[in-house]
Amino acid sequence: MKYLLVIFVIAVALAPLVQFLPSKRQRKIADMRESAALCGLFVEFRDLPGLNLVHKPPAGVIYYGRRLPTSRSKPVETGAWVLLEDGWRKVGGTKSITALLEDLPTEILAASVDEFSCGVYWTESAEEGAVEQIKQVLEHWSDELMQ
Repeated sequence: MKYLLVIFVIAVALAPLVQFLPSKRQRKIADMRESAALCGLFVEFRDLPGLNLVHKPPAGVIYYGRRLPTSRSKPVETGAWVLLEDGWRKVGGTKSITALLEDLPTEILAASVDEFSCGVYWTESAEEGAVEQIKQVLEHWSDELMQ
């Protein structure tokens, strides 16, 4: 009986510490962000472009971007596009859409390009293989922008 009481007291003492362990989803997101960083991408919170076009904006939108070289001969045209049921729709800027966006995973919500980076917006709801797909598209897109 004493041993059960000791085990119970230890369990009660350790129970609050369990809440600090990361969940399966948190570990998955951390792995995807680490994979993105190792691929040369950066990850940051940004507002989804074209929020007025989206009926129910998702929570937790993250931007995965690729930095553009600062030394370039001409400025980069900016642009933003949101993926709706009927396809990509322009929501800002002067740049026309690139065909490369069709190669993105279906979980992507929007894409944009500014003077510093090109990237995509999503909720990190896909598997880690999607990060590799995003990396390839952003590499080709940044190369296209620099020409």
